[in-house]
Amino acid sequence: MNDQPQIARPDSGKAAAPPPFAEPGVPHIRTLNIPGLQALYVKEVRRFFKVQLQTIWAPAVTTLLFLVIFTVALGGAGRKVIGVPFADFVAPGLIMMAMLQNSFANASFSLLVGKIQGTIVDYLMPPLAVGELIIALIGAAISRAVLVGLALWAAMLLWPGVHVMPQHPWAVAVFGLLGAAMIGFLGLITSVWAEKFDHAAAVTNFVVTPLALLSGTFYSVDRLAPWFQSVAHANPVYHAIMGFRYGFIGSVDSTMAHPVATAVAFLVAVNIVLGAITYRLLATGWKLKA
Repeated sequence: MNDQPQIARPDSGKAAAPPPFAEPGVPHIRTLNIPGLQALYVKEVRRFFKVQLQTIWAPAVTTLLFLVIFTVALGGAGRKVIGVPFADFVAPGLIMMAMLQNSFANASFSLLVGKIQGTIVDYLMPPLAVGELIIALIGAAISRAVLVGLALWAAMLLWPGVHVMPQHPWAVAVFGLLGAAMIGFLGLITSVWAEKFDHAAAVTNFVVTPLALLSGTFYSVDRLAPWFQSVAHANPVYHAIMGFRYGFIGSVDSTMAHPVATAVAFLVAVNIVLGAITYRLLATGWKLKA
């Protein structure tokens, strides 16, 4: 017998085997590229986890110092804010503030360092759609924010005089994810726009930090002047911190009708807008492609 493989001839009546690769310009992966998305996500998580002392534990320690300073300086004599001890009021805000800052730091780093080092092709050439690229990068930023938040929460559980057991876990999860995703989109937009690390640092110092510090992290907004309350209510970070705090203490410092539902809707709308802007920037390749 002849063991050699039989090759079908055009006139043999047998269908020829399909080519192993798609034609140029024709997408071969027609559904969600889950393996590629997962690979990029794992790469981004491993990147910040290799230096976890700097990316996770250092922010947690710095935020704990804020807690010590403010509770010692302002939390004495049984001071209460919206009916809860000052330490219990400020602790959730500090956790959320640290989560937002680290989500921005992670999202604003990847593409920027790729442009500076000339390795941006590693993000543009793999067979990943724009949406898949965004999901992986924002997912990694949220993961870092969650790890920082968990580290802070565990430390505050052991801190004397601070009670951070959630009363509404769903609110903690929803506002934590929405807030981290929102600032992650802002970080990704910054990484596309920035051309050097100074540009990203400028956004951190003049946009992210003021938004976090002027959002009721250390004080109750309902005690401010009416005009400043209006400014605070327009700050999306305020809604993230207010809702996140509600998950822990069960009350809010807002005079708005249905403040929790309004905050969820506001953050969802902001995430949609920022997500659309991010998608447009990456799809056009602005400042990424020659």
